[in-house]
Amino acid sequence: MIVQQAIEKKLAEAFDPDHLEVVNESHQHNVPPGSESHFKVVMVATGFEGQRKVARHQQVYAVLSEQISGPVHALALHTYTEKEWQQRHGQVPMSPPCLGGSQSEKS
Repeated sequence: MIVQQAIEKKLAEAFDPDHLEVVNESHQHNVPPGSESHFKVVMVATGFEGQRKVARHQQVYAVLSEQISGPVHALALHTYTEKEWQQRHGQVPMSPPCLGGSQSEKS
């Protein structure tokens, strides 16, 4: 929970979001129990108005650079304006199932 809490704190301070969910999805991957390496972030922020997804994601990556260069292996970002969030009725895409990294590659 330490990594998840750090992510939540940094994003809340940097973006003052209207909605923030940080979900640890590590258990869905081939990692040891209790790992904090795979996360999904759902964030709705006024500051995203007029920005493309790439710019939004770059901002999030900049804020979380310490976590990304350390314990976080994967970060699924779902960033929305309030209008986009309402149009989606608060629904976000499901994360794809883990294919096990190189185990899924066929020779």
